[in-house]
Amino acid sequence: MKRFGTLGIIGLLLLFGMYGCNSYNGLVEKDNTVQKLWANVQTQYQRRNDLIGNLVKTVQGAADFEKSTLTDVINARAAATQIKLEANDLTPENMAKFQAAQDQLSGSLSRLLVAVEQYPDLKANQNFLELQAQLEGTENRIAVARNDFNEGVGVYNLAVRSFPMNLLAGIFGFQQKAFFEASEAAQSAPDVNFDFK
Repeated sequence: MKRFGTLGIIGLLLLFGMYGCNSYNGLVEKDNTVQKLWANVQTQYQRRNDLIGNLVKTVQGAADFEKSTLTDVINARAAATQIKLEANDLTPENMAKFQAAQDQLSGSLSRLLVAVEQYPDLKANQNFLELQAQLEGTENRIAVARNDFNEGVGVYNLAVRSFPMNLLAGIFGFQQKAFFEASEAAQSAPDVNFDFK
């Protein structure tokens, strides 16, 4: 009888050990997925930064183009590329800093594209048109990559917070990761004025 009790305890320990290993491996897999998805987001932002560099060079060819607008884009691009955020550092604070730099770059880029409307020669430049089309496509890719990232973070965070997985997550240092969130500026609708007096 004593031997049966010992075997039962060993069997239970083995079951818990196997569950713990499977759970740990599942967390590692989900964490790895989030890291891969974050790398995809960064790849798309890098693509945008590269395109912006080429766009700026093309626009600089217009001798009388507004230098302050170009300077704003160049400075915002430099600031955005300075923020290096690793998948292990995806805290709400770090994500907010990253997003703020990207929002600043998006804003200055928007002002550049609006200013281009006043330069018919530049608007007709084939290089500029091609870069503009590629940039629009990249913005769409960024949106898709951020959406995929948020889905991966949601699955990971659910696993990290669910009982009894949260116990293992705490023991092994798996912590929740931050989502991409819309900036404050995106929260309010733009002011549209249809007064044509």
